[in-house]
Formats: sequence, C-alpha cells, structure tokens
Amino acid sequence: MRILLVAALAVAAMPAFAQDAPDPAKGRTLFQRQCSACHQVTAARNGGGPYLQGVVGRPAASAEGFNYSPALKASGITWSVEELNAFLADPQGKVRGTRQPIRVTNDSDRRDIVAYLAAPGG
Repeated sequence: MRILLVAALAVAAMPAFAQDAPDPAKGRTLFQRQCSACHQVTAARNGGGPYLQGVVGRPAASAEGFNYSPALKASGITWSVEELNAFLADPQGKVRGTRQPIRVTNDSDRRDIVAYLAAPGG
C-alpha cells in the first residue's frame, strides 16, 4: 500500500515539474515586452543597452561599440545562464554600479527570458 501511495504522489507531482522547465518561446514574448526598448537580440545593434545576440558565453561588457559602466567592465563575469539569472534578479546586487535599471523579480519569467537568450538565435 505504501508503494502505491508513493507512486500516486510522484505522478501527481509531475505536472508541477513540467511547469518549472524554462520556456524560450514565452521568454521571447517577455523579452519583447520588457527588454526590447533598450536591447536587441535579432541584430548586433546597440540601443539604450547593448545588443544581446549571442550573449551566453560572452564576457560582460564586450559588445562592440557600447559604453558600459566601469563596474560592469571590471566585473570579470562571463555570461552564463546562471550569471544572467542572478544579474536580472538584482543587477545592483550582482554588480554594484551597473547602469542596468530593470530587475526581473518573477523567477519563472526570468528563467524564460534567460532561456530565450540562451537559445540558438537568441
């Protein structure tokens, strides 16, 4: 009986795990709504913020032609999924003195945006 209870609980929890997976398509929509006023992904063109095309694996403050804050230049960060997630959660907490004014406080939204940026073509 105990095995059946454990199996039933595991099956009941599966949809919750599936919901936790990042969704790059949703991340694209969120990025367009929340980030695209300053950042580009589809073109290597800077705006109010640096372009983010191919950002995962790139050293921070390395997009050609963008005037970065001294703090971000000195950060030593190479953008990974984890680094982007931490930075978007609290830019000033991650790099005090950065010029990034926007935080993405919703964990799920932030994971989706980062998944979009990490996806090929993102």
